[in-house]
Amino acid sequence: MAVSTNVMAQDRQLFTIDDLIPGGKTYYSLVPENAYYTWWGNQLLKQEVERVMKVDADGKMDVLFSLADINRWLRLAGKRELRHLLYTKFVFADKTEVLFDLNDEHVAVDWTSGEVKSYGAIKDGSENADFCAANGMTAFTVAHNLYLAHPDGKVSSLSLDGSLDLVYGESVHRNEFGIEKGTFWSPKGRRLAFYRMDQSMVTTYPQVDVSARVAELVPDKYPMAGMTSHKVTVGVYDTQTLRTIYLDAGDPTDRYFTNIAWSPDEESIYMIELNRDQNHAQLVQYDATTGKKVAVLFDERNSKYVEPMHPIQFLPWDDTKFIYQSRKDGYLHIYLYNTKGEQLAQLTKGEWEVMSVAGFNTKTKSIVYTSNAIHPLQQNIFSVDMRGRITGLDNGEGWHNVQLSQSGSMMVDTYSSPTVARNIDLTPTQGKGKPVRLLTAAEPWDRFRVPEMKVGSLKAADGVTDVYYRLILPTDFDPTKRYPAVIYVYGGPHAHNIDASRHWGVRGWDIWMAQQGYVMFCLDNRGSEHRGLAFEQATFRQLGVEEMKDQIKGVEYLKSLPYVDADRIGVHGWSFGGFMTTSLMTTYPETFKVGVAGGPVIDWKYYEVMYGERYMDTPQSNPEGYAKTSLLGKAGNLKGRLLVIYGGNDNTCVPQHTLSFIRACIDADTYPDLFTYPGDEHNMMGTDRIHLHNKITQYFNDYLK
Repeated sequence: MAVSTNVMAQDRQLFTIDDLIPGGKTYYSLVPENAYYTWWGNQLLKQEVERVMKVDADGKMDVLFSLADINRWLRLAGKRELRHLLYTKFVFADKTEVLFDLNDEHVAVDWTSGEVKSYGAIKDGSENADFCAANGMTAFTVAHNLYLAHPDGKVSSLSLDGSLDLVYGESVHRNEFGIEKGTFWSPKGRRLAFYRMDQSMVTTYPQVDVSARVAELVPDKYPMAGMTSHKVTVGVYDTQTLRTIYLDAGDPTDRYFTNIAWSPDEESIYMIELNRDQNHAQLVQYDATTGKKVAVLFDERNSKYVEPMHPIQFLPWDDTKFIYQSRKDGYLHIYLYNTKGEQLAQLTKGEWEVMSVAGFNTKTKSIVYTSNAIHPLQQNIFSVDMRGRITGLDNGEGWHNVQLSQSGSMMVDTYSSPTVARNIDLTPTQGKGKPVRLLTAAEPWDRFRVPEMKVGSLKAADGVTDVYYRLILPTDFDPTKRYPAVIYVYGGPHAHNIDASRHWGVRGWDIWMAQQGYVMFCLDNRGSEHRGLAFEQATFRQLGVEEMKDQIKGVEYLKSLPYVDADRIGVHGWSFGGFMTTSLMTTYPETFKVGVAGGPVIDWKYYEVMYGERYMDTPQSNPEGYAKTSLLGKAGNLKGRLLVIYGGNDNTCVPQHTLSFIRACIDADTYPDLFTYPGDEHNMMGTDRIHLHNKITQYFNDYLK
């Protein structure tokens, strides 16, 4: 794929930085029009600020209820009023009730009768609210303790000893392995599984709150690579017996528990268990009434690492079978198993990846999913039946996201492409029905001088693998001139920069820099996502090494362009990209004149256990890899201008990374620049984000332009 898009026009206006960066005063006015849809069972609804509309199969809409109606009923019931209806929840497929989160309680309103029903008060300062439609209860946490709010107003305490050292009902393992929450309701609402994390043995990182009159410690538990990690157990609370048991998983030391799933009958819990080396995973079944281990259904091993990201999903039409997503053949695909742990089929197969499973079509007994099977830069919607027969469900272009109806017979397809701002279609997932267009968004950048963008592929440093790049020419480009070039880099796993979405997934800052007169370049090197296991694992035990080699191939391409000034090449990235930026500046000091590294990893021994050890193993078992990739020993190589930026309370790449590098540069007699955002964590938000990008731009203008 080598494609150029150019919608530049001399008579159009220039962008401001507020137009392009989240947090800017005009940013959201230049985001393509959107519409909010949700499913009430198999009925599609459109959520607007002041009303909710019922959408028929032909796209016709009728008002279901209005904000005025809801607020009138809430007032009569003595409840807080709403400001809009955009995030209304329709969790009761068989009831004419809409659910609202009023911060201190969940309230349902029957839009046919006006009846207001409370589903229980939630304590002040609550977090992690998890409502169960089957029983009307809400699990939530306060100060690391777990509670249940009952529809009758009663609140039950499931723990009393929660603290920074002992955490209940919250996400564990630092949100790795696909973990996003800490509570898991059973299908019929009888039982609640929850995480309990003992991190008393984990080192405490001394974050500091400088906003206090005298700066105060704000401790954070942060297990660094090779050091003692936390211990997790899984509890199960029975709402009928009021009893909590814990799964008998054995000693939790140096083990990870993830991808919790319930059997349809609520009698069993399934969990993926992973060793600390992360090279051996097991799917284990437990008795939910006793906590006893029932069976190990299957093992998955890999010489480098296994990374389970998705719980099993039972077939709605057969309680004895489930699907599981695995990369065991080298690409993420869908497998069919029975409850004995026997693999019945590999339903998808090929040198491409399943991106997500949207759900099931119960009539055709098929699975609806997204994948990049058409092209590595695309995400398209497909269905696969139990015989492995695959059907495409969209137009075959661009980047698609799907919302599936309860039965799976209809879907909302929201998509964009390099030349499509946003379209939303209502589409059948079976038969020959045609899509119904619900929204065609205008391109809000049409009145601006958008620079020309080119996307293509190069060979990676291995000489075999295709890697994709995006090139942006300066606004008002003159091919007879020579321009400075800036490479934007991330380069790490679980991320990509270039895809076939709107304007090739371009970042607003790249457009801003092109308007300042820079050639902007970005390349997704080996190690990034959605290209298969070998592509990702090329970086194993030596993060940054192969990635930099691929980025240098991009530099060679840039230097081959007659309009690029080879003596004025810069690089910028954040987080893993900050690590890459600093690595490139100190490994290839003659190549890069200017760099801006944000929130960088400097030495992987300072990074957390789960992510760091997956890709690097421990410092004890891989001392050569840690030494090779540490930037502390490369501080003396720095020749160009390097600005390092970090959040003063970064709890992802802790400030020790940046400060240790500055110390190493002082000792090595090199001179980077340093800037910090006190009180900010890993990313700057709101107006700080505008300030950040002005600061980055100013640095390149001062030293590269």
